[in-house]
Amino acid sequence: MANIGIIGGSGLDNPDILQAPKDITVETTYGSSTSPVRAGTIGKHNVFLLARHGREHTTTPTLVNYRAKIATLKKLGCDFILTTTAVGSLREEIGRGDLVVLDQFIDFTRHRAITFHDKFSPHDPVHTPMADPFSEELRALLNASCEELGIRHHKTGTVVTIEGPRFSTRAESNMFRIWGADVINMSIAPEVILANEVGIPYAAVAMSTDYDCWKTDEAPVTWDDILHIFKQNAQKVTDVLIRTINKLP
Repeated sequence: MANIGIIGGSGLDNPDILQAPKDITVETTYGSSTSPVRAGTIGKHNVFLLARHGREHTTTPTLVNYRAKIATLKKLGCDFILTTTAVGSLREEIGRGDLVVLDQFIDFTRHRAITFHDKFSPHDPVHTPMADPFSEELRALLNASCEELGIRHHKTGTVVTIEGPRFSTRAESNMFRIWGADVINMSIAPEVILANEVGIPYAAVAMSTDYDCWKTDEAPVTWDDILHIFKQNAQKVTDVLIRTINKLP
């Protein structure tokens, strides 16, 4: 039996996927999560579900207390963290409703607490390796689950994280494409950074909901567009999560 943390993003803030669910409150050095932790089971595993933006989606991306969320899952003894996120596609081939199993990120945020190491111990600086920030083991399981379920997906993807809550300008969207980003969102950084700092394997399955604003033959993204596509395809994400969790040792 393993302890699994799930951080649900836009459209999956409060999924009904746990057996025998109950709410628990966890306090950490960095405060508590916006909403209580929903604890329960999936198969043989203990699962702890956190809503990234709160269950009513009331916390903006920049003001999410990422340190409290990761510290909460660490305190609960989580062996793995799986997350979901809505993303905008920066590539023609990543269509609406496609899933992307992220393998790299670009952090374009500027106003967030991005580390647990605000101060070094004397003669003991901490510089966490970040070359491959997403767990290869978890990514392989997510990709296998997508294949077994016959879900259109992309085995790799680089996400660029921006502050939000505004969307990109067209110039920014094109710049991110030049940088090599495949998708864009507002939340993976610093979440994945913090998970690496505390040593919990982390992976994210992203759903493409729009084309940001780089495509001049389409209207720029709106929040209503994102929710519409995510609600249409949310079951795919929950199916992948459940199947992946049942594969874990």
